[in-house]
Amino acid sequence: MIRTETVGRLRVVTLDRPDRRNALRPADLDALEAAVTADSETAARGPVSVVYLHGAGSAFCAGADLDVVADLDDPASFAGHGQRVADAIESAEPVVVAGIDGPARGGGVELALACDLRIGSPDATFAEPGVQFGLFGAWGGTGRLREVCRTGDAMDLALSGRVIDADEARRIGLVSRVVDDPRSVAEAIATNEPDAVVALKRLLRHDGSKAEREAAEREAFADLVSAHADDIARGR
Repeated sequence: MIRTETVGRLRVVTLDRPDRRNALRPADLDALEAAVTADSETAARGPVSVVYLHGAGSAFCAGADLDVVADLDDPASFAGHGQRVADAIESAEPVVVAGIDGPARGGGVELALACDLRIGSPDATFAEPGVQFGLFGAWGGTGRLREVCRTGDAMDLALSGRVIDADEARRIGLVSRVVDDPRSVAEAIATNEPDAVVALKRLLRHDGSKAEREAAEREAFADLVSAHADDIARGR
């Protein structure tokens, strides 16, 4: 269900269950985590600096497979499973770019929110429809949605269950750009120097105090200058 392909510094991770709109089962969650985080410890040295996550077929991801959810013996454990995978995506060493080229629903929105960057195509749509039949996204999406969007917009999307298009998603900050080919954005980022890309992700994700963030920034800057002195000199 999860396919991977590495092209230079870019790893393409494909949710490949188009007959179910790429809905996720527990084994799929494990495979997704492994695909995104594989070799992450070597990303700073250059092999993979960007992961591009997208869906096969006409959808990005329908979220959790409702056939699985309906028969859960331990719903809290399933929610925790999804939270761990979303956390792993968020903290992965490479930059993770979600390319949404079709519907993202429920857990699919949550997966996108765990990524560092969300790029939509004109065909992208988003919704949290679980509220309409007694559920909500429990893979950490309630907190991330509020962090990414303003509280009022997050409340509107979560409580209404309505579908929004790519332009509205861009207006509320759910996606950063709307382009014809979302993968092209990931490919462009992957052409940048990988040490700098990985360092920037780490710094932008840093949630410590101001003093801690600034200390980390100084250290990362010094490391990059030391590692790339010749490149910097050529670029003057």
